[in-house]
Amino acid sequence: MLKLVILKTRLSVNVNKIATLRNSRGQNMPNLLKVVQDIEGYGSDGITIHPRPDQRHIKYKDALDLSKIVKSELNIEGNPINKFMNLVLKINPTQVTLVPDGINNITSNSGWDTIKYSDFLAEKIDKLKSCGIRTSIFVNPDPKMVRGAYEIGADRIELYTYQYAHQFKIDKEKAISEYYQSAIEANKLGIGINAGHDLNLENISFFKEKISNLLEVSIGHALITESLYNGFENVISKYKEILR
Repeated sequence: MLKLVILKTRLSVNVNKIATLRNSRGQNMPNLLKVVQDIEGYGSDGITIHPRPDQRHIKYKDALDLSKIVKSELNIEGNPINKFMNLVLKINPTQVTLVPDGINNITSNSGWDTIKYSDFLAEKIDKLKSCGIRTSIFVNPDPKMVRGAYEIGADRIELYTYQYAHQFKIDKEKAISEYYQSAIEANKLGIGINAGHDLNLENISFFKEKISNLLEVSIGHALITESLYNGFENVISKYKEILR
């Protein structure tokens, strides 16, 4: 029987919403760089940003500025169009997560079909890994997609957890089932597991319990919202306690 190893899961805080709030007034309040430094000081293991082509939240200049001050791991998410690839190859972050989001998407809403787009993704992965950048592929909870990511050379997959989060209150065992099977496949293949999208303080403990080889979660919208009520330092501390 396959034995899953229980690991400490790292928390990467997605700061897109901080940039959205700043951009809404056209000024520099809140100061994104200062907030990121504070979040790291409160114990975050990493910072995630997702610059989109329209730069409606994180701007390309933000990505360059943050790359100079982030002391923990910097994870940059995005669709690997030429402009995005040029940016991340210039920055050389710890990790790049490839996400198939359309230009007009409000938020990411699906994982890659790693079989249909295998040649396209393999080319991007080769470029990133040649620069020493860890690569992660955003996928739906499907063992076939996990295997597809492994076969094109990805270091990790990031499980798209929208489905889990929205089924959690109805039937948490059913909600986790496909993710558990995907994790089993990833563990067999030796590809790392990240996760993200709509995870929060209410549902993350059960997810961590069932996906015991979970390396990293990327949390933004929920963590920022929870912090409006409870403060960044308290909320980050709560996540860290659950994830360890």
